[in-house]
Amino acid sequence: MKDSQPTKQLNEEVDELLKEPTEEIKEYQHIYYEDFDQGFTQGLFEILKPISDSWFRSEFIGFENYPKRNNPERPLIFVCNHSGMAFPWDAILLGYEINKHFNFNHNAVRALASPMLSASALMNPFTLDKMWKRAGGIDATFKNFEAMMYYKDHNLLMYPEGVPGIGKGFDKKYQLQELKTSFVRMSVKYKTDIVGISTINGEYINPYAYSSKFINRLVNKIGIPFLPLGIITPFILLQPWIFYFGFPAKLSFVLGKQYKPYEMVDKPYDEISQDEFKALAAKIRGYLQDDLYKAVEVYGKHPFNWKDLFKNMYKNFRKIHRFLPTSWSVLFIDFHNEYIEKENKTYKQKTGFFTIFWLMIKNPITFAYFIPILGWIPIAIKGYKQNTIK
Repeated sequence: MKDSQPTKQLNEEVDELLKEPTEEIKEYQHIYYEDFDQGFTQGLFEILKPISDSWFRSEFIGFENYPKRNNPERPLIFVCNHSGMAFPWDAILLGYEINKHFNFNHNAVRALASPMLSASALMNPFTLDKMWKRAGGIDATFKNFEAMMYYKDHNLLMYPEGVPGIGKGFDKKYQLQELKTSFVRMSVKYKTDIVGISTINGEYINPYAYSSKFINRLVNKIGIPFLPLGIITPFILLQPWIFYFGFPAKLSFVLGKQYKPYEMVDKPYDEISQDEFKALAAKIRGYLQDDLYKAVEVYGKHPFNWKDLFKNMYKNFRKIHRFLPTSWSVLFIDFHNEYIEKENKTYKQKTGFFTIFWLMIKNPITFAYFIPILGWIPIAIKGYKQNTIK
C-alpha cells in the first residue's frame, strides 16, 4: 500500500527522530555489555560442540542464504518456535551454531529470553550464576527490546510465544501459541525485517510430556516456568541431572522467509492501536505456522533417527563422555568454576575418558547431581545463595 504524501513526510520525520536514542532508552543501554562475556561464551563452544554434533546432530537448512540487514542501522529480528516441555537446548544450540559460524561479527545474534530464565538459579543450566546473561542473553522486557534496536553489533533472536510456547505440551507440538506483539512493534517502528526460523524435532527433546496449569502455578513460586509431566518426571528426584536432560532428538533448523511488517501498515507507528498490532502479529504468526508445518513434513519424519545416532556414537566412542547427558553437569560446572571463580581465561578442559571422575573430585557439588533425592539439598542451597546475593 502506497503512503500518501503527508504520511510519507511524517514517516521520514519520525525516522529522523529515531536515529538517536531518547534519554529513557539510554538508561537501558547498559544491558549491551553489563554481564555479556564473549570470552566465556566462546569457552562454552568447546563443551557445546560435541553435544551439538554427536548427541543432537544439529542440521542447518537454508542458512547458506543468510539474510542481510535491510536497514544497516538496525538489527534483524530472528523469530523461532519454542519446543514444548523441554529445557531449551534447541535455543542454546541455535545461538551457539550461528555465533560460532560468524565469530561474533554483525551477523551473530543476541537472544531475548524470558526474565524468569535468568532470575531463577535452577533455570540457569546447572545453577551456574548468570549463565544466560554471560552468554549474551537479554531479559525480554519491552524497554530492553527497544534499547536493543540501537545495538548494531549483532542481530536479535527471540521466541515470541514466550513461556506459553515452552509449556504448551506434546499434544500441541508444532502449534504456535499466540505471539507477543513486541516483535512487530519494533519491526514497524524501526523498519527492520523479521526472519523466521523453524526448529524441527525439538519437541522430542522431552517427548510425550504434558502440561498442568495447576502444577505450573505451584512451580512458578520457586522460579520454574513449568514442570513437564512425562516419561522422565518421576526420575528427576532420583537423579537431579535429569532436570536438564534431553533425549537425542535430531535437531533441524530451517531458515524461513523475511517479512516486512512495516510495509503491511498504512499509518504512522504512533497511530496504530493495540488491536491492530495484535492483528499484525496474528498475520505473521500465520506465515510462520505455514513455514513450520512445511518444514515438519520434510525434516520431521524421523525425529530421533536412531541409526544416525548410533553411527555417531560408534564413530566418536573415544569422546562419548563429551556428549552423553550424564557428563553435562560436570563439564559445565568445571568450566564455569575455572573461568569465573579462578579467572582462568585460557582454561581448556582435558578430554580423557577418566577425566570426568577427576573433574567431579575437583568440583564436589557435581556429586549432588547423582545422589537420589538428597542431592537436591546442596543444589537448592547453592541456588538460594546465588539468588540472595543478587
